[in-house]
Amino acid sequence: MGDNQRIHPAVDVEAPPLTAPLVLRGLVASGKGSSSLSQQQPPLSLRTIPAVMQESKLSQTTSCCCCKCICWTVGLLVLLLGIVGATAGVLYLVFKPKIPNYSVDSLRISDLRLNFDMTLYAKFDVKITAKNPNKKIGIYHEKGGLLSVWYTNTRLCQGSIPKFHQGHQNITKLDVSLTGQTQYGRTLMRKLQEQQQTGRIPLDLKIDAPVSIKLGRLKLRKVRILGNCLLVVNSLSTNNLISIKASNCKFRLKL
Repeated sequence: MGDNQRIHPAVDVEAPPLTAPLVLRGLVASGKGSSSLSQQQPPLSLRTIPAVMQESKLSQTTSCCCCKCICWTVGLLVLLLGIVGATAGVLYLVFKPKIPNYSVDSLRISDLRLNFDMTLYAKFDVKITAKNPNKKIGIYHEKGGLLSVWYTNTRLCQGSIPKFHQGHQNITKLDVSLTGQTQYGRTLMRKLQEQQQTGRIPLDLKIDAPVSIKLGRLKLRKVRILGNCLLVVNSLSTNNLISIKASNCKFRLKL
């Protein structure tokens, strides 16, 4: 009987209770379950790393797609510019285009007088020659062409160039009537009379001609021919054929 008795340790009632840290108690209380819980819930830093990696891969894929789209767009633009440039070069070599030009044949003043309101009225009759120097290009002179005569910075008169067609290497002579009315006529008339005494009166004849170009059977878009003819005449006498002492014409194409 004495062999079966167990000796229990004496409990010290006055001793303070043994307390373990909260974390250790939790671990001890959970036992095996705590280890499995720690395995199921990894630390926060370990859980967030895969999400960051996925976002970086997605951003890299998006940027790669954008770069490919930009490269394709730039490549297509370069290709189109190359095709347009090559086509223009071939057309230039085949047709060898030249700007049509004009020359002033004669100038006659029908009327030049002061009105009662002190404006200057002028009427000029101008004969010009239009030349198409191209061997393979036809030119359509469209409606809206203008011819004007200026003294210094003042327009004396203006008229319309008629609509007509010019074939290859065609020469067409035109009669254009110009009329105009200018303010400050007394001052302008005095300057013209003083200049006439020298026998050399500078005039500027300006041309603004809208034309369409025809390459073979293909009619292209409308462009404008702008020209300046600097003239020096001997007189401004009315109803007399004026002598043109000097003429210098320049032309340019405006798209």
